[in-house]
Amino acid sequence: MNFRQNYIPRALDLPSLLARKSYFLLGPRQTGKSWLIRYTLPEVKIYNLLDSSTYLLLSRAPERLRQELRPSDNLIIIDEIQRLPELLNEVHLLIEEKGIRFLLTGSSARKLRRGGVNLLGGRARMLRFHPFTTLELGKHFELTRALNHGMVPNHYFSDEPDLDLEAYTGTYLQEEVVAEGATRNVPAFSRFLKVAAHCNSTIVNFTKVANDAQVPRTTVHEYFQILKDTLILHELPAWKQSRKRKPIASSKYYFFDPGVVRQLQGRIYTDGTTEFGEAFETYIFHELISYTDYRTHEPLYFWRSTSGFEVDFLLSDHTAIEVKASSTVSPRDIKSLLALKEENTTRRQICVCRESSRRTIHGVEIIPYRDFIEELWSGELD
Repeated sequence: MNFRQNYIPRALDLPSLLARKSYFLLGPRQTGKSWLIRYTLPEVKIYNLLDSSTYLLLSRAPERLRQELRPSDNLIIIDEIQRLPELLNEVHLLIEEKGIRFLLTGSSARKLRRGGVNLLGGRARMLRFHPFTTLELGKHFELTRALNHGMVPNHYFSDEPDLDLEAYTGTYLQEEVVAEGATRNVPAFSRFLKVAAHCNSTIVNFTKVANDAQVPRTTVHEYFQILKDTLILHELPAWKQSRKRKPIASSKYYFFDPGVVRQLQGRIYTDGTTEFGEAFETYIFHELISYTDYRTHEPLYFWRSTSGFEVDFLLSDHTAIEVKASSTVSPRDIKSLLALKEENTTRRQICVCRESSRRTIHGVEIIPYRDFIEELWSGELD
């Protein structure tokens, strides 16, 4: 079967975006950036900085971008731009003088965020790329597979996901952390990574993580920043607008893929377990963050009061979302949504679950997760 027959269309319409503006497209390794480019922009000139000859040529003479420009070139792709941030000066010049649009892809934002790097002064927008979504997988989607394999394309369809996931985390340590010089103490970072995986979907106790990983607390903060910069971890800020109940201000953290978390935790997600519920929550977060990044760019939060009420997600300030992996939702499961409802700020309160049909309890909508995902991607939650 050839490439185009194998390809699963993605939710991101790159040609339409690039018709108007240059973009940084940043996402973890193997999420499908290269496949998306090959399928949707097959005729566009690409400079792949993972190719050693291309890297050496442009590192010695960045002006070759200008010298090799053809009259027909109105869009140019530079893959893995974080390997050669100095090239952005040439990119800036070509945007200004020639009106060329660029797609600048990468698997890390670390070097791009360091002082002195030319980020094109707003001439290119930042866009995050994610693993498969339920919408993209369509008939191929299976929940248990998504939670255990993860939704990175190669892993989702793998016959040996454990081996592939183990190799993936090893590649991450080697290529993203070591090659970029993010830390010199790889054994310490490796210990930290496994401890951090057990903090997925939680408010992190940095002191406990430091003790468990056997590293200083200040180092833990540095390591969490490395995970964010290399696009492995998302920080979910707290919603602080509640007035009746005092909110906490600390963030929660989610890994970008439930399969990667599972491998780092050394677990199998079995229906009915606490771990399965945590993975299901991570999966719903993935759908929400993918949707907001690709479509609306709305902020995403969570809410927790000092008295212990907690709602998993708030989409901007209009929709509150609690996630339960249960196939039967009880009034007790929605008590935090009811507490937040008293604030009179959110228009909708939703409990996403695995029930078979929709219903309403005290004004809270109980929605099966497949219905919720469909409603999300159709824009009905905006």
